[in-house]
Amino acid sequence: MTSQGVNENDEGPGQAEHRATLLVVDDEAAVRRVLVMRLQLAGYRVVCAEDGEEALALFHKEQPDLVVLDVMLPKLDGFAVCRRLRAESCVPIIFLSALDAIAERVAGLDLGADDYLPKPFSPKELEARIATILRRVGRGSAGAEPRDVPAGQGVLRVGDLVVDTNRRQVTRDGERIGLTYTEFSLLELLFREPGRVVPRAEILEQLWGYPPRRAADLRVVDVYVARLRGKLEPDPRNPELILTVRGTGYASQRVGDPALATAV
Repeated sequence: MTSQGVNENDEGPGQAEHRATLLVVDDEAAVRRVLVMRLQLAGYRVVCAEDGEEALALFHKEQPDLVVLDVMLPKLDGFAVCRRLRAESCVPIIFLSALDAIAERVAGLDLGADDYLPKPFSPKELEARIATILRRVGRGSAGAEPRDVPAGQGVLRVGDLVVDTNRRQVTRDGERIGLTYTEFSLLELLFREPGRVVPRAEILEQLWGYPPRRAADLRVVDVYVARLRGKLEPDPRNPELILTVRGTGYASQRVGDPALATAV
């Protein structure tokens, strides 16, 4: 296991317990050094792995709050690691990759990653994306405690779905539908104002915390809408709950139709 496995800054156990833990996985030692330095200064506890197998072992040992995962890794690539993690955990995952093709980015998001940052990247931009995701899931940096789940709009009935915004749970006929934090946040945003068309750029800024800088950024939204439809819609190819408004964004119902979401 790499000598950079755990970096605690000689803290006592009580101090480290309240810091969000990040698992950084990259086979380039220079990248690991820079990220450890920057992220520790930002107030996080950082553990590192240099290949896919080590990443899985450290994940089970350390139970990190977020994973920064390179795609091109020895032994087990980042896509395979993500697939394994998603089979057992909803931990937020940010992909790093020298491959900036839209197809590669979509492939990573399809596997369940929360974001995708092409190399070379700005460490400051990565820090901002980490902070945004951790705020959304209720974790911060030094001294942060899990936040109380906001009351939101309480419990909504959306067609045959029951959406509990307090517990962040969705059920159909009493059976819970497993959604990641990002997927639930997207659902909540779309159904907060039934019928309103939410532009893709607005979704990106509200959920991921940054404005679109290139076309591939907006594909993040499209991929997540497709994933959400796959979990919620009886027929994802003919959606009734989440509808596309061409050239603009998405809406939670057909404009002009009766509202699908009503307070219970």
